[in-house]
Amino acid sequence: MMLSYTKPFYGVICWPFQEWFIREIINEVTMAFTTEFYLFLASVILISLTGVMMPGPLFAVTIEKAAKRKTAGLLISVGHGIIEFPLMFLIYYGIDQIVASEILQTVQVTVGLIGGMLMMFMGVQMFRKRNKVIEKYESPKQESLIAGIWTTAANAGFILWWLTIGTTLVINARSFGLVEFIIFAVVHWLCDFVWYTGVAFLIFKSQRFWTKRVNRVIVIFCLAVLISFGVWFFSSALWLAINTLS
Repeated sequence: MMLSYTKPFYGVICWPFQEWFIREIINEVTMAFTTEFYLFLASVILISLTGVMMPGPLFAVTIEKAAKRKTAGLLISVGHGIIEFPLMFLIYYGIDQIVASEILQTVQVTVGLIGGMLMMFMGVQMFRKRNKVIEKYESPKQESLIAGIWTTAANAGFILWWLTIGTTLVINARSFGLVEFIIFAVVHWLCDFVWYTGVAFLIFKSQRFWTKRVNRVIVIFCLAVLISFGVWFFSSALWLAINTLS
């Protein structure tokens, strides 16, 4: 009879302790996971900002469009995201195939050659229109949106960044799960959004300083950036192709 009473009594005492112990373990695991993910997001923000703040084709286009419309940066960021989000998910679901060195080199060469030529073409077109004065009316919304899509798609550096540094970030985000990967994707895009929106707004607000001479200097700077990046991407891809074939 004593055993029949002792066992329930033992359970009454131990079960709350067991429940507390298990709950503490779960909390510790959850806290460790959350802290690790937050540290990962912090690294994503730093890496993303170092990329987005470097002068490049998208930055050059933002400067050119921002003189006409204060929301140009916002629309360019949306256009950039239209290309970037599908690419991130493509890498997420096809990571096993993309990391293969043969496929990676083929993609690098193709993107570098085509993207380099497109950037040089955009630079030449901008040079031909260099003497046009920035007009005081607002350009259509679609113009900045399409510019964001077009410039991103033609940017070989953007594709190559995602096939190298970006792929590494995706692999790390993938280890946390799909929801965390989506958070990572949004956080990365928000870095682009905040930077380009802020830059465009500041440029638009400083239009009273936007003389013909300043306009000409900015346009020449932008076309120089586009052509330089185009030549660099094209020559790098060509050199990679030669080394691969030899």
